[in-house]
Amino acid sequence: MKNEEKQQRLQHLKNIVANMPEQPGSYQYWDENGTIIYVGKAKNLKKRVASYFHKEVDRFKTKVLVSKICDITYTVVKSEEDALLLENSLIKKYKPRYNVLLKDGKTYPSICVTNEPYPRIFKTRNINRKWGTYYGPYSNMGPMIAVMDLIKKLFKPRACHLPLTKEKIEEGKYKTCLKYHLHLCDAPCVGKQSWEDYQENIRKAKEILKGNTREILNQLTQLMMQKAELMKFEEAEYIKQQIILIEGYCAKSEVVSHSLHNIDVFSIINDEHQQTAFINYLHVTNGSINQAFTIEYKRKLAESDEELLAMAIPEIRSRFNSDAKEIILPMEIEWKLEGVDFTIPQRGDKKHLLELSEMNAKQYKIDRLKQTEKLNPEQRQTRLMNELQEALQLTKMPYQIECFDNSNISGTDAVAGCVVFKGMKPSKKDYRKYNIKTVAGPDDYASMKEVVRRRYMRMKEENTPLPDLIITDGGKGQMEVVRQVVEDELHLQIPIAGLAKDNRHRTNELLFGFPPVVIGMKTDSELFHILTKIQDEVHRYAISFHRDKRSKHALHSELDEIKGIGPKTKESLLKTFKTVKNIKNASLEDLEKNIGKAKANIVFQFFHAEKLEMKNEK
Repeated sequence: MKNEEKQQRLQHLKNIVANMPEQPGSYQYWDENGTIIYVGKAKNLKKRVASYFHKEVDRFKTKVLVSKICDITYTVVKSEEDALLLENSLIKKYKPRYNVLLKDGKTYPSICVTNEPYPRIFKTRNINRKWGTYYGPYSNMGPMIAVMDLIKKLFKPRACHLPLTKEKIEEGKYKTCLKYHLHLCDAPCVGKQSWEDYQENIRKAKEILKGNTREILNQLTQLMMQKAELMKFEEAEYIKQQIILIEGYCAKSEVVSHSLHNIDVFSIINDEHQQTAFINYLHVTNGSINQAFTIEYKRKLAESDEELLAMAIPEIRSRFNSDAKEIILPMEIEWKLEGVDFTIPQRGDKKHLLELSEMNAKQYKIDRLKQTEKLNPEQRQTRLMNELQEALQLTKMPYQIECFDNSNISGTDAVAGCVVFKGMKPSKKDYRKYNIKTVAGPDDYASMKEVVRRRYMRMKEENTPLPDLIITDGGKGQMEVVRQVVEDELHLQIPIAGLAKDNRHRTNELLFGFPPVVIGMKTDSELFHILTKIQDEVHRYAISFHRDKRSKHALHSELDEIKGIGPKTKESLLKTFKTVKNIKNASLEDLEKNIGKAKANIVFQFFHAEKLEMKNEK
């Protein structure tokens, strides 16, 4: 777009903004193709839309959006709540490119109570309001399974798909099934349970699904007392068992005081790497949570948490038909709903509810992350590298990580190992073993210096890509000797970290920087587990190399020093004479019988050289 056309476009948009009313409403941005690319809401249309065209707008994505706008339309409404609802409906209708992307839980199961003469109760993922009344959806299967089990035990709704009607039952068209004989159904299909009794059970089941367990308990308690007064003790005992079942369910589901009734709870958790937010919703009735739902939002213009909550609240309340007069939130939001109080609790049961909601949102985030990373393992590796980069404040992502460790026994057979991890996975073809050549005795620091010097001097000479991070299997001392070689001697800029152990030899700290400081990282976090895995791997690798070297020395014998004697000859001698001592004491004739004259002479002379020299001198 030419500069002149750009100026004309901006002037056209500013003229529209200048004439906009200072009232609540929704505004829509259109591109050159006549497509709505963004829908917004405002308590004051003129001020809100004008803010997009200020020179100090610093969000890159907002600048990109403004560059695409060719026209602006708006709709004026009476209240802030109407503006929220209108924005929500327009986003659903037009799905604008630059609006928050809503990923809802349409695949979550709900509980359906059908509209049949003899209703059925079952879980389903298919929502069709013509079939019946739906309760849910349930993002957590545990509460749904618990309430379904309770309803089945208490009210025994039929599980068959028979088209039951009073007329067909009276005509005797049906027979009892196995569930009746297992006491899982009271057989309304053959008239063993009356229509009125079955409908009463369904009514009670609906109340439990709504969370009204207190009301059901009160009714059952009164009925039990009536039966007891009439001396109908068996019926009273049956009702008592129902009360015990409901109380057991309440003990698991209730988290707050019974005084809290008809309250909505919203919390928000962010995933910064994915520009995603997870908003959890809980509905509390009579102290019980009877609805729990988490919804995922993809940010398009770096929307704030307050903006996302303002969008989610009317959306979710509309979905669940909530008329709660109190909403618990983790923060203040500008938007208000008529007749609804917003509470930000600091302590007590309401604070506990908010924490519970946040816990659900975090769990949903973890579940989504696991699902995504199972389909795309590289995403997990990238996430962990990002976390490590942020923790150490590195200038680039640590794709290649190298770790060193020494191994020796009192300075003998001293060796070292270097393991390489690429993309948080071991790259075994790049592992390297080192025999310590210049260090005498058990000096770990000097050994580490030698290995690091040899490693990076060679990489520097061969112009091989250097690692993004070095991790030492040790604390400040190991870090310092590595730094002296890398920075002071070789003049390389490679970040160096260290994994330190506590007095019980357990890795408990990640060190970084000079002077080294402890990096705050939970020892049970996934990233810390990966780092300790690297440490364990280099330790295993160095120890294995050291054991191999010791084994070779242990198997070494005097026969290995005899020039002209190969492995087969050695094997033949040991098979016949069993030990080196016996070979040494054997006569020349015995050796010739076993390995021939020429080789026998070589072996005999090796072991008896001194005696032969003394004999010749005489």
